[in-house]
Amino acid sequence: MTSIFDQDLPRNPANFAPLSPLSFIERAAEVYPQRLAVVHGDLRRTWSEVYTRCRRLASALARRGVGKGDAVAVMLPNTPPMVEAHFGIPMSGAVLNALNTRLDAESIAFMLDHGEAKAVIVDPEFAGVMKKAIALRKNSRPLLVVDVSDALFTGTVEPIGEAAYEDFLAGGDPEFAWEPPADEWDAIALNYTSGTTGNPKGVVYHHRGAAVNAISNILEWDMGRHPVYLWTLPMFHCNGWCFPWTVAARAGVNVCLRKVEAQAIIDAIKTHGVTHYCGAPIVHGMLVNAPDEMKKGLPTGVKAMVAGAAPPASMIEGMERMGFDLTHVYGLTEVYGPATVCPKHDEWNDVDIGERARLNARQGVRYHLQRDARVIDAQTMKPVPLDGETMGEIMFRGNITMKGYLKNKAATDEAFGGGWFHTGDLAVQYPDGYIKIKDRSKDIIISGGENISSIEVEDVLYRHPDVLAAAVVAKPDAKWGETPCAFVELKAGASVTAQDIVAHCEKHLAGFKVPKAVVFGELPKTSTGKIQKFELRKQAGSAAAIDV
Repeated sequence: MTSIFDQDLPRNPANFAPLSPLSFIERAAEVYPQRLAVVHGDLRRTWSEVYTRCRRLASALARRGVGKGDAVAVMLPNTPPMVEAHFGIPMSGAVLNALNTRLDAESIAFMLDHGEAKAVIVDPEFAGVMKKAIALRKNSRPLLVVDVSDALFTGTVEPIGEAAYEDFLAGGDPEFAWEPPADEWDAIALNYTSGTTGNPKGVVYHHRGAAVNAISNILEWDMGRHPVYLWTLPMFHCNGWCFPWTVAARAGVNVCLRKVEAQAIIDAIKTHGVTHYCGAPIVHGMLVNAPDEMKKGLPTGVKAMVAGAAPPASMIEGMERMGFDLTHVYGLTEVYGPATVCPKHDEWNDVDIGERARLNARQGVRYHLQRDARVIDAQTMKPVPLDGETMGEIMFRGNITMKGYLKNKAATDEAFGGGWFHTGDLAVQYPDGYIKIKDRSKDIIISGGENISSIEVEDVLYRHPDVLAAAVVAKPDAKWGETPCAFVELKAGASVTAQDIVAHCEKHLAGFKVPKAVVFGELPKTSTGKIQKFELRKQAGSAAAIDV
């Protein structure tokens, strides 16, 4: 039966429009045409100029036959063309595929083939690896290659494409009449997962999810108009957690950064009055551990967002000393980057740093515009008790969840089993509703039949004043099946023995949870700063892991 509220009340263009983050840049250019939008070295561009360039890019792609359903790959660092790609490519109807700039040629070739890229835009720094990747493609379909130039790139590289980026844009119409998607479910971006085993999976984002996550970013940070956002987080990673679209929505400033280095970050914050930035723990740790002389003159009140691992007490304390405001978020590629946040409460300021770190280290509660995030028993598909002890799997549902995995129905069906997105992260949920990860299902160490959370042991290791980074994995053991093996990266100048590390852990952990082996050295990390545990698992069974 039709409701009286539906009779003679049709959906039409006057009362309904599909959600898309592309509308954000259109508004920024209309309302704040002369406001600064992009900073890159000596380059300055306004929102009007950036919008015009995005329309030119969309037009130029369309004139080369790129349109709806076509993938356009980009191999770019955090530079102005990468900002433009987030708008210009989907304005043409195409799907943006931002490639991880640290991948090898074989991985890139797989992604170009799997995503059926019709064009690729390449920064000169990555021309060599891209040339190899193109040669390795199995798809014989023609590929339009566009070369970018950058005044801040100091190397010498031969162009590999048929067009230079600026010439390509010049051939596009500055008044290109782009249209929002007819359906907000249309794909806007394709992002590949890490692919630690086998080929990576292609995660497809839709316009609706990109728009609502971009807005949620604003709400979680109470972000006012015209923020100055520093690009420390790679834009190829979950589309920079949707912040290219967030910054446009607030008509802010994109401060571009080719390389993430402590001096460059600190200089940018001082020079441009940076108000916000995001990054993995390693980025924040880099600033905390930078020499005091380098940090002299840093402004206070900078808002920092951290994800990738729970921030240890030493990081929270270090950020507080710098006067930075740290917000902890959690998510995955499949949920557009962050989809939960750990909102701080005023009463947390009254507890000691250890307790504040424990509270802030939780993954928190759902993002504003995510429908739900909860810890669920994967067998019964019922929520676990909110007791902070019963373990289950973190699951999401709502608009901030991918369409699915490209060309992989089996993996998509498995990921969405029971009407929830299954993260594979094991966690508990506290009486206040806050979620706390205990481990990845594959990272739980089972020693003598007892479950050991690697994250719990890592939290203790981070409390040691000389530990810069730590990771714990299972080490095969003839008697116990497996035991914890700690990989520790020390702060510069520190002198600590394996016995010191074990003695520290014994003060805070039950005996069976204490690492039975310790390995010192720099930890292998992904391009986004996440520690590569699969590499450490390989090492844990070798002679490098010394029993203590």
